[in-house]
Formats: sequence, C-alpha cells, structure tokens
Amino acid sequence: MKKNMGTIDRIVRIAVAAVVAVLYFTHVIDGTVAIVLGVLGTVFLLTSLVSFCPLYTLVGMSTCKVETK
Repeated sequence: MKKNMGTIDRIVRIAVAAVVAVLYFTHVIDGTVAIVLGVLGTVFLLTSLVSFCPLYTLVGMSTCKVETK
C-alpha cells in the first residue's frame, strides 16, 4: 500500500473520530445516528493510522506532499 494521506488530512480525520467518540460517550448521539457516525469515525481512525485511503485510490487523489530530489 502506497501512502496517499498527508499529515493535515490524518489530523483532521483523527479529530473527527475523537469528536464522534466524545458525542457518543456523553450520550449526545444515540441510535442509528450513533452507529453510522461510529462506523465513519472508526474508518477515519483506521485510515489515518495507516496513511492510506482506498477511496482516494479510486478517484486518483493524494494529499501527500510530493518529495522533490
């Protein structure tokens, strides 16, 4: 897997996952909304930890900075 996520992208995804977790554990969200946002938050967290987003590959996108020699 080639990395296709930049640092800022990873930080934003981790922050979104953290916000969803806080909203869930403080009982602000529940039911179907909590499940959908929980799955989305989990996907965001996992993709940020491995620096790879399969959706970016499908659309030919990358937020990594290009290294210059």
